[in-house]
Amino acid sequence: MDLTADKLTQIIKERLQATEVEVQDMSGGCGQAFAVIIVSDVFRGKNKLMRHRMVNGALKEEISNIHAFTQKVFTQEEWDEQKKMFGV
Repeated sequence: MDLTADKLTQIIKERLQATEVEVQDMSGGCGQAFAVIIVSDVFRGKNKLMRHRMVNGALKEEISNIHAFTQKVFTQEEWDEQKKMFGV
């Protein structure tokens, strides 16, 4: 399966009820390394490890077909705070 940033964005939105998703293809377009930011309230009350496990479980098949996957996950409230801190 050829995975694109757009396809991965759609999958994340569907499987993790994400309100915001940013996917960056770090492999120069060949779909082998992605860095993602996921904003979803399904992460509320979960620590960082639990959140990463949720993402890894939801994207198990996709992650198994790529070489590198980094993730930053936030609740909507946390994301709003991040944006305030960085003046976005």
